[in-house]
Amino acid sequence: MAASGVITSEIAAEELFFGWGELLNGISPYAWAFIGTGLAIGLSVLGAAWGIFITGSSLVGAAIKAPRIRSKNLISVIFCEAVAIYGVIVAIILQTHLDTPDPKVTEVTMTQKFAGYAIFWSGITAGLGNLSCGVCVGICGSGCALADAQDGNLFVKILVIEIFASALGIFAIIVAIIMSTAANFE
Repeated sequence: MAASGVITSEIAAEELFFGWGELLNGISPYAWAFIGTGLAIGLSVLGAAWGIFITGSSLVGAAIKAPRIRSKNLISVIFCEAVAIYGVIVAIILQTHLDTPDPKVTEVTMTQKFAGYAIFWSGITAGLGNLSCGVCVGICGSGCALADAQDGNLFVKILVIEIFASALGIFAIIVAIIMSTAANFE
């Protein structure tokens, strides 16, 4: 009796397992879109926070040796904060592509799937791009604070490099906007 019970449970388990493709296909396109939008803003804020942590700790440490750099090097923290604002902008743009689903329609169309995946991957692109941008700007800001503490003439030169590092986040925004332009849930 116990042996037949084991066989029955194995057969039942095989019948319930659909596979990864069917599992991912069963997720609503609206869920994909909301997850992508959330990751866009969440990863961007994480990148900004990480950059502020890197820059701020070096700024406080270097300001002990040269107190004159405190206010001047806050521009590095502002550049890091701009990365979070980039994520908010992308999240707002991605939200404009969402429509209220019709409760009478139960089937998901290919257009809705495309729109959900497009918004999801746009959010991933913006989020990961801004995460790496925040870390990059934080490292450049840290170097700027430490170099400015040693020699005041280096501030503007390193600030130019920090501006180029901040351009990574703008590129991520542009790519995310281009990816999401075709997303339409109608």
